[in-house]
Amino acid sequence: MTDKIRIGIIGLGGIGTSKHLPSLAKLPQVEVAAFCDLVEEKAAKAAKEYGTADAKVYTDYRRLLEDSSLDVVHVCTPNSSHAEITVAALEAGKHVMCEKPMAISSADAERMLDASRRTGKKLTIGYQNRFRPDSLYLKQLCEIGELGDIYFGRALALRRRAVPTWGVFLDKELQGGGPLIDIGTHALDLTLWMMDNYKPVSVTGSVFHKLGSTRNAANLWGSWDPDQFHVEDSAFGFIKMENGATISLEASWALNTLEAREAKTTLCGTKGGADMNDGLRLNGERFSRLYEHKVSFDTAPVVFYSAQKDETPADMEARLWIEAVINDTEPVVKPEQALVVSRILEAIYESAATGKTIYLGESASQ
Repeated sequence: MTDKIRIGIIGLGGIGTSKHLPSLAKLPQVEVAAFCDLVEEKAAKAAKEYGTADAKVYTDYRRLLEDSSLDVVHVCTPNSSHAEITVAALEAGKHVMCEKPMAISSADAERMLDASRRTGKKLTIGYQNRFRPDSLYLKQLCEIGELGDIYFGRALALRRRAVPTWGVFLDKELQGGGPLIDIGTHALDLTLWMMDNYKPVSVTGSVFHKLGSTRNAANLWGSWDPDQFHVEDSAFGFIKMENGATISLEASWALNTLEAREAKTTLCGTKGGADMNDGLRLNGERFSRLYEHKVSFDTAPVVFYSAQKDETPADMEARLWIEAVINDTEPVVKPEQALVVSRILEAIYESAATGKTIYLGESASQ
């Protein structure tokens, strides 16, 4: 390994250029030396802005993986190609940061995890909402037992009218689904992580394509073409865990609701509860009195992982990932955890298609 961690990035769409590259550019211990996109102009533009003087540009990810000087690869492509590219990168001797969701099927996610274990290379998934100040603070409370035994969680990823009308978001073949796999995955990851519970036993789900089938100009990113809207516009799931705990998952891009909350969680435990409905609110009972407390992040210090001043969630995600590579430690987002998220999402889709409760086998995290 050279003095600096050399990185190659595959996929130069919005997530690659607006999240990954700006955060990597702030890290003095890395250099981005290879850029790949099917559209060469996108790769060349990113290389000019963020790359080293000798940065290489590719349109075929396989050629990028042949570069033995690269230590790390970031995969920022459509969901359907996550597994193929990640497995190839791991087998080429690279550590991999793959954008969420891990894959469009649990079988693909398992292939990715198997490749990481087989090659000894690190793999993490881009769940940056774990690194928000409210998430980090709540995680600390959960870890010290402030909420007690958390037996109910509510994972929320609800938009009233915010359908992404660009790129391949509405393409089921390339994305694997709509809001459930796109933003529901963030809310579910947060909730499982807070509960530290990765043993689902059954999943019941409903998936709807109601508002997407109509023309609607009242959308944050403009009207959509219903003929091109091939994914669900909302989805809901009920998950039962091995220890009896339950989680409800609600996700939508378009829904007639005023409860618009994205990548949020509500937790109910034996000692107290918490929600992210209006900032971070805590509740419970002490000295025979009910209490509510709202945490202010203007004054509350966030010491978890020693957050640096003005560090965004994406910045912290990138920094801690690179530190895990340098120090040979586990990444914060473990692939075993992300695999469970994928298994649950897949089961919601399967339950909705079959009308049956899906029973899951032994947890992949064991």
